[in-house]
Amino acid sequence: MNIQSEIDFFSDLKLVDKARFIMRLIIEVAEEAKVGAGNGSDASRLKFANEITQRLARFNYQVLSEDPARPQDDVLIRMLLGTRVDKNAESIIQNAYRRVLLGFESFDTTVLLNPR
Repeated sequence: MNIQSEIDFFSDLKLVDKARFIMRLIIEVAEEAKVGAGNGSDASRLKFANEITQRLARFNYQVLSEDPARPQDDVLIRMLLGTRVDKNAESIIQNAYRRVLLGFESFDTTVLLNPR
């Protein structure tokens, strides 16, 4: 997976679509962690999934509130897709990200129910 092209893709999304993408990623990380590795490392898988979903949820909150202090898009994508020492954790993110990417569609006509 080319990290720079993923950064470009994510940066081109509108704020609402970024939030939708991150929410789908949170769901897929949880699903991936539930599958389990079958090698006795289930506790570490669940701990990693919990930590990464908390970070993603915080980022999502910052996106939706248009917080200027939120991390830049490239920082988030590099955190997610960068090489990890724990290959089990790396596979959780890679598999979840791939599934989100394959099923994600950006809607140019996203309608917000409570616009400001």
